[in-house]
Amino acid sequence: MAPHKTSHRIQYAPTDESMTYYPESDGKPIAETDLHRILIFNTFQRIEAHFAGIPDTYVSGNLLIYDVPGNPRRSISPDVLISFGIGKKMRRTYKIWEEGKPPDFVMEFSSKSTYKNDLGRKKIRYASIGVREYFLYDADRCYLPDPLIGFRQNAEGRYVEIPHLADGGIPSDVLGIEFRLQDDGIGLYNPISAQWLQTPAEKAAAVAQQEAHARQQAEYARQQAEAEVARLQAELDRLKGC
Repeated sequence: MAPHKTSHRIQYAPTDESMTYYPESDGKPIAETDLHRILIFNTFQRIEAHFAGIPDTYVSGNLLIYDVPGNPRRSISPDVLISFGIGKKMRRTYKIWEEGKPPDFVMEFSSKSTYKNDLGRKKIRYASIGVREYFLYDADRCYLPDPLIGFRQNAEGRYVEIPHLADGGIPSDVLGIEFRLQDDGIGLYNPISAQWLQTPAEKAAAVAQQEAHARQQAEYARQQAEAEVARLQAELDRLKGC
């Protein structure tokens, strides 16, 4: 009788880590819709601007994370990631064994085609590699159990859902800010400064508006002063004519 043949999958195990190629793209689009793209971009820019003055804080997104040396097939790519203590240098990928740590915070903007994976495989994966907080936002507000959900690791390394605040927002202990639903999307609030985080464009627009208001106030004050001078001159001329 011929021996029974079995099929075994050979695990990828390169002998030289330096020769391993780690892809820099998974071939998937950055965002599923224009709405998702705008929300992801604005959230990324607001967080990046918020931490701009802290030199060891890295803010990125849609970057492939690898957690197993020599296994380029094992990767995951969050919409937004923040990692403290690793510097702001430009990266092509995020290799946990080279950085010395996983990201501290990741966020996914869920859609019809991703929400099940976001709540399932990705949630398990992020917890297993040690991401301290995992947030999800449903841009369409019809797929996740709640439009805004946050998870935080407990002492056992498992994700526990973060309770909503009275105003419906969710606090991130890792970032020191709150994520809140807004009519047109999602906002990020700094409870210490009592201010909303802004993109550079939003901040520039706010500054321009303040400057325009200041110019209007100065012009109004000038006109009022000129009117008062004219009134006093007219009164002086009247008294001279008496």
